[in-house]
Amino acid sequence: MRVLLTNDDGIGAPGLQAMRKALLEIDGIELSVVAPDGNRSAMARSITTRRPLWVEEVDFNDGTIGHATDGTPVDCVRLADLGLVGERPELIVSGINHGSNLGDDVTYSGTVAAALEGIVLGIPAIAVSQQSTEGEMDFRYGREFDFSVSAPLAAALAAIVGVDGLPDGTLLNVNCPGRDPTGVDVARLGKRLYDDELKQVEEDQYGRKRYRIYGYSPGFEDENGTDLSAVARGRVAITPIHFDLTHHTGFDGVRELRLENALEQVLESVRA
Repeated sequence: MRVLLTNDDGIGAPGLQAMRKALLEIDGIELSVVAPDGNRSAMARSITTRRPLWVEEVDFNDGTIGHATDGTPVDCVRLADLGLVGERPELIVSGINHGSNLGDDVTYSGTVAAALEGIVLGIPAIAVSQQSTEGEMDFRYGREFDFSVSAPLAAALAAIVGVDGLPDGTLLNVNCPGRDPTGVDVARLGKRLYDDELKQVEEDQYGRKRYRIYGYSPGFEDENGTDLSAVARGRVAITPIHFDLTHHTGFDGVRELRLENALEQVLESVRA
């Protein structure tokens, strides 16, 4: 099975290196690594369209190599899919991210975005994130991370997916707690409670002002069955995610907005 490993923390990140070594231990995996040349956290599904991408070969000093690019996590998946490392991958593994990707935070995550790009291209994918040993429940960096469980667990999961597959258009978002997990929950995405505020931090001689709007630790709704609740209780959370953002049960409500009337009024105004 051809596996592409990528991330958003950069090709030298300890989480990627732990994941790389764990995947190399799995028989039958042909591993390629394409990752950003530096940190690209919280870039979500950003892509690079206005310039070519630099790519550099990286020697891992164990007989294997990878490729570093100045692009985004999504660009990394595209590079591999288009032939940078030979035949297209059969599985994308993204991570291991330094910090959790839980609940609403997944929409900002470069780690999850790379996995999403896999399913856009018809390739099954796994996104893997590791809570810090301090047990923080937000997306910020902790000081220490222990990948001794998350790396081999994710590698074993990759082997299982390689044999059993995943439902079409589905990725697995895996979040491991900071300490040894007490179990595994298949969980839905939870709800974040963001607590940001607008704070001016500087003003220059031209009257320009600098503001901080992020950085405060968010809370969450502690509901059973969610990924946030699972990790808060020391359990691995695995969430199947798909790309269809359509609110299928919301069609009737939107139709009740009298859109045809609005269009008619606009056209009458334009023609007048």
